Amino acid sequence: MTLDTWLAFMVAAWLICLSPGPGVLSCVTAGLQHGFRTALWNIAGLQAGATVTLIVVGVGLGAALAASPRAFTAIKWFGAGYLVWLGVQQWRSARAPIRAPAAVIDGVSPQAANAQVARALFLRGLIVNSTNPKGILFTASVLPQFIDPQAPQLLQFAIVWSTMLVVDVCCMSGYTALGVQALRWLQNPAVARTTNRVFGALFVVAGLGLAVFRHAR
Repeated sequence: MTLDTWLAFMVAAWLICLSPGPGVLSCVTAGLQHGFRTALWNIAGLQAGATVTLIVVGVGLGAALAASPRAFTAIKWFGAGYLVWLGVQQWRSARAPIRAPAAVIDGVSPQAANAQVARALFLRGLIVNSTNPKGILFTASVLPQFIDPQAPQLLQFAIVWSTMLVVDVCCMSGYTALGVQALRWLQNPAVARTTNRVFGALFVVAGLGLAVFRHAR
């Protein structure tokens, strides 16, 4: 991959990662609820989901999904339903800053509670990024612009993956920190409740938007 090609991809990567979407919403709400350090598990899940997407595209399944209405529809509805479920859960939250318990509650130790939160956030990020068919189709349509078919494929995909990983971690960390900084405004229960409902509604809107995204024929 030439330097010019890599720089062009870098610009595209920043634009893609900075644009609002389910991943951004997931990061902001994770920062709001759990603080920056714990919310890093959500970012790790997002990167795992992005890696799954890149692998799918790399082995040619992106084209298969684009050509298969059934596969497209299955992933679309699963991803849309999950986003709506996240939105409902966020809407129903009484307060935004949900912390791991500081003492044993109902027989669950703080360590076990922290582990449960970490697993839940990682799985949430993984599902959000790996079940978005728009992301798969977008990756399948964008990557060929930066891949030289005459050059070794594996090395080029490794460069693309590492670039996207670094850029997305930076962007998502920034959005998570933004959510953490908002915590000081959320000590008021009324403000916290309103914030949860706003982000819950945004998750639902994102899910519905994914559901109505039509397969190009």
